[in-house]
Amino acid sequence: MRLGPPPSSAAAAGATTEPPSGFSEQLSAHLLNRAVSNRDVDEAWRYHNGTKHSPESVRADRHTLDWANRPRSLKIYRDLEAVPLPRDLPGSEAPALGIISGASEAPGSDALPDLRSLAYILFLSAGITKRMQHPGGEIAFRAASCTGALYEIELYVVCTDLPGLHTGVYHFDPADFALRVLRRGDYRAVLVRTTADENSIRHAPVTIVCAGTYWRNAWKYQARTYRHFGWDNGTILANMLAAATARRLPARVVCGFVDDAVNKLLSVDSAREVAFSMVALGRIADSAPDSPPVESLALETVPVSGSEVDYPAMRRMQEASSLNSEREVAEWHKTASAISDAAAHAGQSGADAAGRLFALRPATSAALPRDSLEEVIVRRGSTRRFRRGASWSLEQLSTALVCAMRGIPADFLGTGLGAARGSTARLLNDFYLIVHAVDELAPGVYVLDRERWALELLRAGTFRNEAGFLGLEQDLPADASAVGFFLTDLRDVLDRLGNRGYRAAQLEAGILGGRLYLAAYAQRLGASGLTFYDDEVVSFFSPHAVGKSTMFCMVLGKSVKART
Repeated sequence: MRLGPPPSSAAAAGATTEPPSGFSEQLSAHLLNRAVSNRDVDEAWRYHNGTKHSPESVRADRHTLDWANRPRSLKIYRDLEAVPLPRDLPGSEAPALGIISGASEAPGSDALPDLRSLAYILFLSAGITKRMQHPGGEIAFRAASCTGALYEIELYVVCTDLPGLHTGVYHFDPADFALRVLRRGDYRAVLVRTTADENSIRHAPVTIVCAGTYWRNAWKYQARTYRHFGWDNGTILANMLAAATARRLPARVVCGFVDDAVNKLLSVDSAREVAFSMVALGRIADSAPDSPPVESLALETVPVSGSEVDYPAMRRMQEASSLNSEREVAEWHKTASAISDAAAHAGQSGADAAGRLFALRPATSAALPRDSLEEVIVRRGSTRRFRRGASWSLEQLSTALVCAMRGIPADFLGTGLGAARGSTARLLNDFYLIVHAVDELAPGVYVLDRERWALELLRAGTFRNEAGFLGLEQDLPADASAVGFFLTDLRDVLDRLGNRGYRAAQLEAGILGGRLYLAAYAQRLGASGLTFYDDEVVSFFSPHAVGKSTMFCMVLGKSVKART
């Protein structure tokens, strides 16, 4: 795979108007005066309930988009050394559908990525894959789906010496396809400490840290942006895990870390940008050596836009879900590891489900489409219009679900590197489905039974109008072949993991949704993420969904542009 030359980032810098003075100081004082802990789960409920969509809230919202103040989609450092990434990227041998579940196994020997492999993973996670001109300028679309194409998630690399790259801390610049040098030296031990000696981080030659920029997404979505951190970070991680698998590198998602320490290492202004997750990539036998002191840096960046609007609710949620010491992280990991694979899964209804279970029939390995992961990701987009009445086959739907809904190697699930191989590894989210047009499957309401890899019919009937209503009264879910919703028992998640569990549940839904994107496009079908009326979704799927909370929505169908 060969990438073209980058455009100059100078034009992307745009205006240099500084943000309002005192913004960070005022916010820090606000947060310190209202300090809360991860175990104070009323904060998560307050945020979740306060950012719900309902027909009433949507109609009462007077928010409009200030296009003259639209945030730029790139973080631009004014004067940092750039390390160009190679553009002659390796290709993958296996078909995309064979690796979307990110089923990396722990290697028997060291797995050290070189610079080309790292460039491959960064490009397929957050690189610019296509550009489109519109009356207001150019939109540079990225490898992973993002709400509003605002791209608020930034990637940072913390690594030891790699073939072709010196040890250091770097920021990934998608525009120039380069790494910007933040720190020289081996700082991996900082991450080992902040994760309370998490094994995958301790032996990772590379850790990729994902951080969310509030205003870049809040410009459009206001306080609901903190949910979008999980969704948009999750779709990036779906790509990243698959890309790591393609390069035969173990990868594990890590959400348990001391927030302030990681933010300090990245030298981000935590009033505006915060670390949200990280991925341990590769494995070497030796542990990270002691790190140099983490000195404060004065790194000048181009402002996101001319002015910013503060939404305290999302910053309050960040503070409430932060872990503040290595001891707290260690206890959090201990609780996450205690999550049992025997915990209840959606669809495990026992004998009363007899006669209402429809077994999934995924394509055999020999019958899988042969498109590579890089071909699928470059082709992927968010479908804007579906052909009403166009159907998926049961095999296509089954293949997508089996690829997407396997386990995730993640610390918040207590699962290791081989988790994706285990079909019934614990997940925080259950998957509900409204089927409109799937061959050999009656229209109706279903829930996925991951224990049996079957769909359980909850209610038969045609529900296109209801699906359109649940998806914020839009055409996409009414016209689609099927509409899927991720719901979680939020009370249980918060009881186990505290407010940090809210981040994890949103992130997991984003990862699973990102896999569905890839699985649909690998079969040359369409998919799109969508927002929703929260409580109305739960009511629609009840009584089965009583007590659950809606995390994310994916619509699946055939694009009006598709030829088949």
